[in-house]
Amino acid sequence: MKALVYTGPRQIEYRDEPDPVAAADEIVVKVEAVGICGSDMHAYFGHDERRPAPLILGHEASGIALAGRYEGKRVVVNPLVSCNRCDDCLGGRANLCQTRQIISMPPRQGAFAEMVKIPEPNILPIPDDLAPSRAALVEPIATALHGVCVAERALWRPLGEISALVIGGGAVGLSAALVLTSRGARNVTIADTNPGRRETAHNENLFTVVDSAVAGSVGDDAFGLVIDAVGGGATRKFASRVIRPGGVIVHIGLMDSEEGINIRKLTLQEVTFIGTYTYTMVDFRAAIVAIHGGALGDLGWCDVRPLSEGPQAFSDLEAGRVDQAKIILHPDGG
Repeated sequence: MKALVYTGPRQIEYRDEPDPVAAADEIVVKVEAVGICGSDMHAYFGHDERRPAPLILGHEASGIALAGRYEGKRVVVNPLVSCNRCDDCLGGRANLCQTRQIISMPPRQGAFAEMVKIPEPNILPIPDDLAPSRAALVEPIATALHGVCVAERALWRPLGEISALVIGGGAVGLSAALVLTSRGARNVTIADTNPGRRETAHNENLFTVVDSAVAGSVGDDAFGLVIDAVGGGATRKFASRVIRPGGVIVHIGLMDSEEGINIRKLTLQEVTFIGTYTYTMVDFRAAIVAIHGGALGDLGWCDVRPLSEGPQAFSDLEAGRVDQAKIILHPDGG
């Protein structure tokens, strides 16, 4: 099969790789579409020691099951592989399983390929009329939806009664803003330093959009909820500055481990800081329903390219030449 292979820092090759061979509890999925995630970029830069080269990256995939109960059916892939036996798994929080794995991290190859293998419980069927590029958004939208649900449990007032800021206009950030709006939030701001992504967010006609790099673009103590979909030292510092007393910061992104949180402010002003990790299968199912039902709009903010153009896509993302919130790759001929 053809695949994109990470071969070293800032090196991605489109080349032939052996077809995946499924184990007894696995199936092979023919990939129709797969998104480039921020974690893929992190690995591409050589910043993720958990993803050594050579490795097939990619985990936001949709396709056609080639075996099992959904053979021949279109499916989405939940890339988190859990034990299904621990307390967290049995309690519906498999995303917190201590032995979890994810495709695109050894020992599991990823989905930037014509095929990927995955345990059968990790696939969910999707409607036949859901476009592959939209189906590939289920994973990042499930991440955003999970983060918003976590925030709602911590907030002291309903979403419609607070102001919310989302830091980052990529797929997870833009999805989080769309989920907030769909759940009743009326005052949502998106902050991003990329002018193209700010324009993409502005075109939704639902949000205030600001350049977080411009001094004074957002005042101190301005928001009751901040969702950091970037997760860098600078964005954590930004979130600490703009959160109001008693507010909630939800930390979804994890770009680096640099400091940035103002612990003194969090303590003295009773600010809640919550880290969120991916999603549960409930979030995955809810994301499918939201996408197919149009609850989040037409999701037309994707740049769809052939898998063979993957190396150029990574280069464009690195150089900031991509205005859309997400690049979706599809196997050539698909």
